[in-house]
Amino acid sequence: MSKTDIHPVRLPPEETETANRALSRVRSYLERHRDVPRVGVTVEGEGAEPLTLPREAVELLATTLAHLAAGRSVSIVPQNAELTTQQAADLLNVSRPFLIGLLQAGEIEYRKVGKHRRIPASSLMDYKRQDDERRRQAADELTQLGQEMGLI
Repeated sequence: MSKTDIHPVRLPPEETETANRALSRVRSYLERHRDVPRVGVTVEGEGAEPLTLPREAVELLATTLAHLAAGRSVSIVPQNAELTTQQAADLLNVSRPFLIGLLQAGEIEYRKVGKHRRIPASSLMDYKRQDDERRRQAADELTQLGQEMGLI
């Protein structure tokens, strides 16, 4: 595994409409052509040649456009990447000391390289999915309790 640089991308506000239009066209195309394994893309510019992309790359593009159009920053992290504690904390939107507590509690897999910790991106994403699920369940339980008590 290798350490990776994470450079979040955020669109300037004036570009969100462009992203929304592109997202609409990409989603529409993918919906109409469900069985197509590759997608031809028209590239503008001098000497531009047709470009063919794997469907999975176009689906990733659609997901990325959706987040950017909603005003969120996007980072793409390879599944086999190793993150520093600061990068991992930033991705979870927690403090570095809080993340280190999670590592020491065994909540997230990591390894030591000298005195530094390296976190596999796959382990971090597994933790994030599990934590999101726990939060959803807790919110559902609170909603149900509120309904039973007539508060909602």
